[in-house]
Order: sequence, then structure tokens, then C-alpha cells
Amino acid sequence: MTKQLAHHQYQKDEQHLKIILLCDHLQSPANIGAIFRLADAFAVQEVLFTQTIDMTSSRLKRTARSTHKTVPYRVIEDCCREIEYFHKSGYTSIALELTQASIPLQQLTRNENHKYVLIIGNEKHGVSDELITLAQQQGHIQMYGENSSMNVTQATAIGLYELSYH
Repeated sequence: MTKQLAHHQYQKDEQHLKIILLCDHLQSPANIGAIFRLADAFAVQEVLFTQTIDMTSSRLKRTARSTHKTVPYRVIEDCCREIEYFHKSGYTSIALELTQASIPLQQLTRNENHKYVLIIGNEKHGVSDELITLAQQQGHIQMYGENSSMNVTQATAIGLYELSYH
């Protein structure tokens, strides 16, 4: 009979990419906590927030399951300057958003440096126009239902998986 592994028994894969996750005005403590957990799971180098985060939120802490203590993060004030810095450092920026110019994630142009800034948006309004304009690529998740969007943490999980394994 096959048994479930305990956390300490799991053999981790080594992340071969360098990924920065830029969170554009996320609001929900539960989503922010889940983002920390995803960032840990995909060995994201750093999580950037465009606004102050209440790290004392019990909902954030519960959802993050202590990953908010180990995943590097910071609040940025000037998105343009940050994106410009990453571009000069060999990163490709990708806005995870459905736009007139977006393409399915699996068709994105891959960076030979294996360095990416994945930009995710606000729960209600998505990625801001400013960050869509700054992004070098715009990618969306192909969906087949009536709705054209999904929860930001679900979309982030898919985006991180696509970047990591395809």
C-alpha cells in the first residue's frame, strides 16, 4: 500500500529559474498568505508588493503557514524603477492578465537567462494599466468556461507552474 509522505520525507526539486513575483495592490489577507505559500513552493526569489501589507493579520498567517517568515518580500514605491532595474538585470517581465495583446502562457517567449518577473494583479481590477504597459510580455491562462477570470492565487499557481515546467 502506498502511503502519504510527511513533509520531511519529500525530496525537493531544485528550481532552475529565478522568479520575482510582483503583486499589484493585492488586498485579501487570505490571498496574500496563499501567495507566500506558493512563493515558497516554487522557490520564488522575492515577493514585491506595491502597498503596505498587514503582516499581523491572523488570516494571512494561517493561510501562509509560516512561509511569510521565510520568503523574502518587500514593499516597493516606484514600480517603473523596479521593472527597469530587473530588465537591465536580464529579467523578462510578464503581466499575467487577459489583454488584447496577451498570449497563452505556454506560448510565451522564454528567457535564455531563465529570469522572470511575474506580475499579478488586484482581485477586482487585475494588473494596472501602468504595469501592463511596462511588462515585456502579457500572458493569459486559456480557459473554456463562461467566466474570463479566476482567483488571483489560482492564476498565480498556474503561472508559476507554467514558467517552472514548460
